[in-house]
Amino acid sequence: MAEPSSKPSKVDPFIALAVFFFLLAAAFAFAPALNAGLETLAGTMLLVGLAGVCCLGLFVLRGPVEAPAETEAGAEAFLSALGEPSAVAAPDGRLLTTNPAWREAMGTAPRLPKSGAAASSLFGALAAARRGELGRAMVRTGGQEREALVSPLGPRRFLVRLTGRGTGPLALPSSAMEVLNAVAGAKAPPPKVLDAFAAASPFGAALLEGDDPFEARIIEANPALAAVAKGGEPGQVFGDLIEPTSRLDAAMRLSEARDGHAPLEVRLAHDPTRIAHLYLSQSPGRWVAYLVDVSDQKQVELQLSQSQKMQAIGQLAGGVAHDFNNLLTAILMQLDVLSTRHPVGDPSYEGLNEIKQTSMRAADLVRKLLAFSRKQTVQREILDVGEMVSESEVLLRRLLYEDVKLVTDYGRNLPHVRADRSQLDTAVMNLVVNARDAIRSHGGGVIRIRTARVTQEEARSLGYPTAQGDQAMVEVSDDGPGIPPEVMDKIFDPFFTTKPVGEGTGLGLATVYGIVKQSEGWIAVDSKPGQGAAFRIFLPVHVAPVAETPAVPAAAAPAAPKRPAARDLSGAGRILFVEDEDAVRGVAAKLLRARGYEVIEAASGEEALEIAEEHAGRIDLMISDVVMPGMQGPDLLKQARQYLGSAPVMFISGYAESEFSDLLEGERNVSFLPKPIDIKTLAERVKQELQKAA
Repeated sequence: MAEPSSKPSKVDPFIALAVFFFLLAAAFAFAPALNAGLETLAGTMLLVGLAGVCCLGLFVLRGPVEAPAETEAGAEAFLSALGEPSAVAAPDGRLLTTNPAWREAMGTAPRLPKSGAAASSLFGALAAARRGELGRAMVRTGGQEREALVSPLGPRRFLVRLTGRGTGPLALPSSAMEVLNAVAGAKAPPPKVLDAFAAASPFGAALLEGDDPFEARIIEANPALAAVAKGGEPGQVFGDLIEPTSRLDAAMRLSEARDGHAPLEVRLAHDPTRIAHLYLSQSPGRWVAYLVDVSDQKQVELQLSQSQKMQAIGQLAGGVAHDFNNLLTAILMQLDVLSTRHPVGDPSYEGLNEIKQTSMRAADLVRKLLAFSRKQTVQREILDVGEMVSESEVLLRRLLYEDVKLVTDYGRNLPHVRADRSQLDTAVMNLVVNARDAIRSHGGGVIRIRTARVTQEEARSLGYPTAQGDQAMVEVSDDGPGIPPEVMDKIFDPFFTTKPVGEGTGLGLATVYGIVKQSEGWIAVDSKPGQGAAFRIFLPVHVAPVAETPAVPAAAAPAAPKRPAARDLSGAGRILFVEDEDAVRGVAAKLLRARGYEVIEAASGEEALEIAEEHAGRIDLMISDVVMPGMQGPDLLKQARQYLGSAPVMFISGYAESEFSDLLEGERNVSFLPKPIDIKTLAERVKQELQKAA
């Protein structure tokens, strides 16, 4: 840009040329009016109008040519006094005046940049300056970003200044840099009070003074600390809020901690059963401690862990039952073979009978394990609870010590229930044994078994809050020391026991609970310290359908003449026997052939499917295990049904029937026989199924 002059600027030649052509056009317009004469009204009005237009045009054209000589001179002097790059700009971005620093930084361009990011930023700043505000924009010059400040200077004049040295390093004296480095490296001063967040937090917070947080004294604590730890008064030692053993352990973990943000798990002094997470934040001479009660969270985690453990044990029980029942089935069937060779009176008969009794005891152990995991095969029947207890009373008395008395109380109008007899016998026996052990420390006592029919209201008052309709109740009570309140919620937990080590497994009451739940019942406990305990089993009363009522006496009468026919274990028919255990399959097939049946053996589901296809329509009965390597029993049935037609299918397994009943939805002529089984039971069921299909 040329150096500005203090003299008035010359007239712009373009403006002069525009004035010349305007006057020439006006002269040409006057010519017709003069020729028409001034006598006419039209000529006079035309001349007057043209004169007014000429005056207005000259006035408009005169404005731009006036040069603001004094303003430009004052602005130049003002800008020269500024050490930073500065310029005076018009609203359209034209530069009216610049100082040497501007021309050195930005060059001699006559206007602000018209393109790029700087242009939009600068014109945005100009718009802000027109509103009377200080506009800010970023301009790139010399390879650096610099900030431009735009402020109003006068009418249609704006001052533009470039400030700073861009984004490069800040050049400061060494003494100033030392001060800045010291401030940056300085630690925050120790807190004097709790901040607002900690003071109002729902968890405990305390400000401690001392080098050791567990020996430090409390300066200030929020109200939540008193609710969590039952303490927190100023001057109290913070470590006194934590149980001593837990405090020593936490101090050791704090000294070894690598992650300063990890919580320390501690037990509270006022109640060692309560667990809290302790967070500590250190500053010179002081600590800020946060105490969060996680007892409920720990309880939920424990319950989840217990549930997962129960699930794992249930799966283990199913696998053990499957394998062990296969072995027991093979043993029992071999005993049947040997019994035919060594009848009563044979020297070996007594030994064989003892082996069989031991095998049955082993089978009973498996049933208890399955009852505990609620996977036991349920064989429900209609039972009279009073009759059931009466039949097991002799056995129960043999379980008691001589100084323990057993009293039975049978109510009137006892109802029938639909349940598994062996399961209920096991449940009552476990409750009696539990009561016997409870009163042993008293040197004797009384155990009472009471059976009764209770109404819905009575059942709810006795501990069954959701009872619906009448219930059959079996109550086992004792006059022992009772159950402590602190363990009342844990008595049905598996592996929980108050007995000395080696005298209890903690499975007795857990097994009872599983049996009752599997029987669709409810168990409640009522106990007070020093007043004994009472366990009540509630089972829904069985109401026989209307169609069953006339069938009961009719079935009772012809039962005697049909009894001999049921004992005939021989028959005829082709049986497909599917079992992956060779010992079970081989012995069962051999014994069934000895009774007149044709047996085709298959060691897997895939092999059985091929045999079924080969003998399509010529198989009278299929007997299959449920769990086998590869194709399972239910899957085999679904694929082989097209070859079996309407032939009955009997599954044998140690698993509960409910475990696979959903897989057989829509299937007909399907029955279930639980393991372990002997040949007599198997032969009876085979003949029954074939007779029903005939």
